[in-house]
Amino acid sequence: MSSKHIPVFSYSLLHPRYWGTLMLMVLMYSLSLLPYRAQFFLGKHIGRLAIKLMKKRRHTIYRNLELCFPSMTTSERDRLVKENIDNSGLALFETGMAWFWSDERVCRHVTIKGMEHMEQLEREGKGALMVAVHSMNLELGARAFGIKKTGMGVYRANNNPCFDYFQYQGRSRSNRTLIDRKDVKGMLRALKTGERVWYAPDHDYGLRRSTFAPLFAVEQACTTTGTSLLVDATDCAVVPFTMVRDDDSGHYTLTICEPVEGFPNKDPDAAAVFINKIVEKSIMAAPSQYMWLHRRFKTRPEGQPSFY
Repeated sequence: MSSKHIPVFSYSLLHPRYWGTLMLMVLMYSLSLLPYRAQFFLGKHIGRLAIKLMKKRRHTIYRNLELCFPSMTTSERDRLVKENIDNSGLALFETGMAWFWSDERVCRHVTIKGMEHMEQLEREGKGALMVAVHSMNLELGARAFGIKKTGMGVYRANNNPCFDYFQYQGRSRSNRTLIDRKDVKGMLRALKTGERVWYAPDHDYGLRRSTFAPLFAVEQACTTTGTSLLVDATDCAVVPFTMVRDDDSGHYTLTICEPVEGFPNKDPDAAAVFINKIVEKSIMAAPSQYMWLHRRFKTRPEGQPSFY
């Protein structure tokens, strides 16, 4: 990310219009100092309280699960919705952990598996497209990885400049740099020179640079073709990874998979199908910890009604 895009602190961020944001940052920092079990307890209850005020979000979670898993029983779906709401509240705390915890505390709570795959690609001088999904604890996983290896995160600036400043500072800790999601040339340059780029192709980003491909039981899910563009132009490795929290112990495991084989080059439609299979597998590693409150299927093929 070029310096002109790096948010810097200025006294304008102390304007009363940003006091709410500043209070939120102070609260997140203060809560991050609590023992983990206290954060775990508070997070779940905050999630339950928040969802009562955001009933549309609950509907979105339920509808996404209904679309993806039509054979799931009502009781199974209700249980998964409840667990996902709990994890949505905990995500606020996990973001605070990622942004404010010391390296030592992060390493105590996160185990990384599969780092040998990164070592091998490093020896080969080969860039890696680190394929993520929007799990609730993705921020913490990226921070834990950054302690061990450098990495570049694809980044969208927040519309609130005060929040954007803290978001950038938090996400760029521990050997991590950020690159604007519109800076495709920057991503290509990084991958060609052997860098690791964190990339999440699992959301609905609209019709631009996209196609429709199956995702779980949804036959036509709007899927970015950006993955195909990046891989075709750089011959980088495609490396999936997952970040999963064990609810009993509260410990996190970041699993880096082997680079995938058989990626369909020069075929964006086939590549979208291929990448959605990776997305499905990553989500199923911990389905209750995935961001189901996002309207994943909001973009429909022309003439088809909205799912929501």
